[in-house]
Amino acid sequence: MVKSYARFAQSRSFGVVTSATSNIIWTPDSTSSSSTSRTSAGLAIVPANEEVLTWDVKKGELLSRWREKNCKSEVTCLKQSRTDEDVIAVGHADGTIRLWDSKTSTIIVTFNGHKSAITTLSFDASGTRLASGSRDTDIIIWDLIAEVGLFKLKGHKDQITGLEFLHFKAEDFPDDVVPQATIDNGYLLTTSKDTLIKLWDLSSQHCVETHVAHTGECWALGVTADEEGAITAGNDAEMKVWTIERRIIATAGAGDDVTRIAEQGVIHRNNRERPYSIAWHPNGRFFAAHGSDKSVEIFKVRNEKEIQKVISRKKKRKRVKGKDEAAEDVEMEDDKDIKLDVADVFVQHTLVRTPGKARSVHWASGSGKSKSLQLMVSTTNNLLELYDIPSTKEKSKDKDSSISEYTKLYSIELPGHRTDVRALSLSSDDSLLASASNGSLKIWNVRTGSCVRTFECGYALCCAFLPGDKIVVVGNKSGDLELFDLASATIIETVQAHEKEIWSLHVHPDGRSVVTGSADKSAKFWKFEIVQEEVLGTNRKTPKLRLVHNRTLKLNDDILSLKFTPNGQLLAVSLLDNTVKVFFTDSLKLLHNLYGHKLPVLSMDISSDSKLVATSSADKNVRLWGLDFGDCHKSFFAHTDSVMAVGFEKNGHNFFSASKDRMLKYWDGDKFENIMKMEGHFGEVWALAVSKGRGEQIVVSAGHDRSIRIWEETDDQIFLEEEREKELEELYESNLTQSLQETSLNDNGEEQESSRAGKQTMETLMDGERIIEALDLAIADLDLLGAYETDVAANPNAKLPKPERNIIFRAFNDISAEQYVLDTVTKVKASHLQDALLVLPFDKVIGFFRILEIWAKKEWNMPLTCRILFFLLKTHHESVVASKKTRTLLEGIRNALKEGLRRQKDEMGFNLAGVRYIKEKAGNKAQSGYLDVEEYEKGQREQTGKKRAFITVA
Repeated sequence: MVKSYARFAQSRSFGVVTSATSNIIWTPDSTSSSSTSRTSAGLAIVPANEEVLTWDVKKGELLSRWREKNCKSEVTCLKQSRTDEDVIAVGHADGTIRLWDSKTSTIIVTFNGHKSAITTLSFDASGTRLASGSRDTDIIIWDLIAEVGLFKLKGHKDQITGLEFLHFKAEDFPDDVVPQATIDNGYLLTTSKDTLIKLWDLSSQHCVETHVAHTGECWALGVTADEEGAITAGNDAEMKVWTIERRIIATAGAGDDVTRIAEQGVIHRNNRERPYSIAWHPNGRFFAAHGSDKSVEIFKVRNEKEIQKVISRKKKRKRVKGKDEAAEDVEMEDDKDIKLDVADVFVQHTLVRTPGKARSVHWASGSGKSKSLQLMVSTTNNLLELYDIPSTKEKSKDKDSSISEYTKLYSIELPGHRTDVRALSLSSDDSLLASASNGSLKIWNVRTGSCVRTFECGYALCCAFLPGDKIVVVGNKSGDLELFDLASATIIETVQAHEKEIWSLHVHPDGRSVVTGSADKSAKFWKFEIVQEEVLGTNRKTPKLRLVHNRTLKLNDDILSLKFTPNGQLLAVSLLDNTVKVFFTDSLKLLHNLYGHKLPVLSMDISSDSKLVATSSADKNVRLWGLDFGDCHKSFFAHTDSVMAVGFEKNGHNFFSASKDRMLKYWDGDKFENIMKMEGHFGEVWALAVSKGRGEQIVVSAGHDRSIRIWEETDDQIFLEEEREKELEELYESNLTQSLQETSLNDNGEEQESSRAGKQTMETLMDGERIIEALDLAIADLDLLGAYETDVAANPNAKLPKPERNIIFRAFNDISAEQYVLDTVTKVKASHLQDALLVLPFDKVIGFFRILEIWAKKEWNMPLTCRILFFLLKTHHESVVASKKTRTLLEGIRNALKEGLRRQKDEMGFNLAGVRYIKEKAGNKAQSGYLDVEEYEKGQREQTGKKRAFITVA
């Protein structure tokens, strides 16, 4: 009988406040009432590996978690719509873009057109178009209403680092300026690592102007709110200021030799680190710039009054300088002779120091004091902070102080570690989880994922719960053993146990002692003792746990890992010399010397029956050994990088392994087979904990991506042959989709500047095959019924039996062929339809024309009919022109469409006129308008200086 296994699936993850892979978004709390919204610090929408989290900044509470079940790529970019604050665009590392509704935490639409990670996103002013830039050097404009990609812009030679829409309307310009007719389509300003800044005309889909922005890579772009200026940041400390000549852009033609973007000068940042972003404040007076260091620079744009002061100071200096030469001539100088530098207009306002390297910033508006600015900062060490920055520099006693002070308002730090988790330990009942890192020990509720305790500790390398699950022991890099009491949230004792790092510790199965292994080449045994300790200031005594050293095992090399057998009789110790030595626990005599690994063993575990030991090594192998004779049962090439941890199930010989290749694997220790791969982490997996309690089997893993993931046993069964076939299919499908990617070359073999937006995926291929199957059934059915009607017309008196239709049509209540095709096509996502139609060969396209003619005559879903028709004509234009069959079909479609569209146009015009009439009638009947209370009170206070009075009746 074929053996089956239970599948393990990720049930939840926690420990991530914000990832360093993407930017963050601050948004006001629209769900709270008007009274609480004034005191609210807003919401932070942040990336968390493959998920997006929403935090309440003031309370530090997690409000929502957005995740699509099939999404396995991390978030790389976030952008909020300009018109609808609830719409958030999320870009992923696999090139997909998902639009989320933040209120309902649901996906609106998914776009798939890029080959690699999304680096930047931008909505237009109307909220109907989205521009995306990627590492594949392409820019795609997406139509959010039709849910399709409009076109792809190719011109940059490296990763896109910034893009912004430039919006133009004819009414924005004076009467003497006549803008182009296509100005409403707008322009796009882009920057890239190829050092260039480009201006694209979206109506012609071509680049109209290119400048070399910096000598090296251009990493950031920030456009002012009025879209009249921009700042770019390069590899060095220079930031360039650009003027966007809106009038010239609006009036000049594509071939006109004019300058649309003009460089004005250079501003210098304090640090020379690679810049991440430039963020303009909504008021246009301030902008924030930061690199990959622990600071954010806030710059201020001087107003006219402040600029006049600068000019006056410059004149004064010039007078003093030229006093001896020609004092009278200098005094007659005009303001026009004083030249202002860019550095005189853009000055540093303050420097915000952050506890970690800054990854992203976002201005928080509409909260706090009116004369202060608020800035949300995310750091690379899993931290979110909100700062309050005064907009004016307060007078300081220190005359040399030119930097205004700032204050930290709120911080979200408790729900995650600042550094990588290096050790995990589950309590005896699997209800609590201890995670230890450099500087902190955290206790988590496994069921809810909430952090219940946080302790400060040294650089932790190993940890374990002591019997009773009320005390946790931690081994540090400094050689200390620390005991923490969970109930009182205090540290009980710190013991200087070893001279060097404590790499491993394990509690004896009898619960009375613990053994520690260190890089000082010794393993020490510690006994638990309860001592009575006096309470200071009283005569009372309280029991307190102490660690008492009773034995030491000296070895010739550093100890990296050690483990007791579950029966407590043996102790296995792995050394730096690539061997594992097995000792008797009582006499410490050597029983076995296990050798075979080419690099040191980093972790090991022993099965529950004390018969098997699994060792994982830096040589990428896992070995299974028998403890009876010390023989090697099997050596697996388990991972593509160092295997950091291994752990047996609580019953049986199946075990798990975790590696730096970001993978967990589930193995059968009897048949020596890989059962399944557990993908989920986006960084090296450092620690693994397998449940040993009586409850359901769970596995906990922690890695470099700061996440702690819980894997639970499910009811789904795994069969090894099916799993291997599935892996081969996935490999074949990945190669297939890569081979189907089309190239955008023109007739001369050169890459086109604009091409179709889209990408073939397995989902679009499957959709295309379903459409082909539906067309085959429909065409056969139409031919069958057509032949029957011909026979009936030829023999009107004969009673001919109706032909037997396909059983599929009968299963759907004898549905018509054209209705069956319509149902099949409408089930395809709008964003996938064009790529699915590309799968159709030309003979199927001709058959589709027959179906489209029937749809047009019956006026079924006219927008979909027109969209499919025009796309097929555009795609197969040459074949359609050359084919004689299509002429009569297209004539019939044209006549039917013309009549159907005219009728729909009349209907829409009638409805629009009716709505206008109702609006006008309602406006005439209205006696008074509605007025917001807050706006009314604000206006009253401005006029009278007094608050609105209320009469109280007792």
